Amino acid sequence: MIVLLSLMQFTVVLDFMVLNPLGEILLHDFTTQQFGFVVAAYPFSACISAIVAAGFADKFDRKKMLMLFYTGFILGTYFCALANDYPTLLAARIVTGLFGGVISSIGMAIIVDLFRPETRGRVMGYTQMALALSQILGVPIGWELAIRFNWHFPFWMIAAFGTLLGAAIGYYMQPITGHLGKNTEKNAFRHLSSTVKNPRYRLAFLTTVLIATGGYMLMPFGNAFSQHNMGIAKHDVTLLFMASGLANLIASPLIGRLSDKAGRANVFYAASTVTLIMVIIYTNRGLTPFYLAMLINVVMMVAVFARIIPMQATMTSLPTLQDRGSFMSVNAAVQQLSGGIAAVAASRIVHSTETGYLEHYPVLGYVIAVALTVTMIMMYFLNRQVMAEAAAVKQQPEPGKMAAAS
Repeated sequence: MIVLLSLMQFTVVLDFMVLNPLGEILLHDFTTQQFGFVVAAYPFSACISAIVAAGFADKFDRKKMLMLFYTGFILGTYFCALANDYPTLLAARIVTGLFGGVISSIGMAIIVDLFRPETRGRVMGYTQMALALSQILGVPIGWELAIRFNWHFPFWMIAAFGTLLGAAIGYYMQPITGHLGKNTEKNAFRHLSSTVKNPRYRLAFLTTVLIATGGYMLMPFGNAFSQHNMGIAKHDVTLLFMASGLANLIASPLIGRLSDKAGRANVFYAASTVTLIMVIIYTNRGLTPFYLAMLINVVMMVAVFARIIPMQATMTSLPTLQDRGSFMSVNAAVQQLSGGIAAVAASRIVHSTETGYLEHYPVLGYVIAVALTVTMIMMYFLNRQVMAEAAAVKQQPEPGKMAAAS
């Protein structure tokens, strides 16, 4: 199950991450604002579908929900491969986001259904290896295909692999229906409304608003910044992606285990602090030797995604069984909406000159630094809430002991 979910996550992450290297090519054909909207189209449409899916997420077999949205995601990726101008690519990204944006939340609900709380950190670590795999294999291969042929080829690659993986998931994955017996809400929209209004979840949703800020602001322009601001050669960018991916591949399972042992909040604080420092250093770089650029990228990327593992493990401890799918979908909607706003904001801040040089890039670093600081404060209160609720559950007497005492 972990292998299937990780490979599925690999295709979804790669579909989004591939816009990083393709940005260098697309910025020649699109304006900075147009490219920003192409990036933002995915999270904005994903937000809409996640809100709609939230009401139904706990009403059906998780496998059926997964197959429905993954099929739509693959068809949307084929649409991206066939797009030949700005309007059609924008429409294709909207279609892909409508389906792809919900997949991670469904996968998260499956993990929570199948794995005990004390092991979820390491499971999250393994599934986050999909990101590393996309950097080691997917993004570099996609970049090489793009510069050797055209920017359509990476989408053909993702769609073809996703088609085979979808068939494997449909064949091997068993139905996941344990949550159905616990569901008490009959009306899907009432179920969605009760999840959104639940005071236990508000802080989690507010925290999620800022989690995606850094990735959505930095990612779309990373390739262009590396080449035109830091002076990295076009073919050396492939090595940057691979080095960062290899480091994350090694670090992800270790961080997952560490978050289970040392405390999720502690790992989150440490990773956020390192991320803040590295983002400021990275966004203020000019011409940089390749070895130093690689070191900065590796440390920053490992720190960025080291935050995600403990945060996801903490989030999964909040919802009840009957709200799990709905909570994950709403949380995904909030994350995608904030990510889309961040991508559009970044395209307004950054300006690409005729030579490709990106102006005002350091401003992104300062904005992200503020978001990281606020997120650490919010994580402190969120972790305290989770710990208090866990302690309250442990203090409750078991039904058998209550009966014996009476």
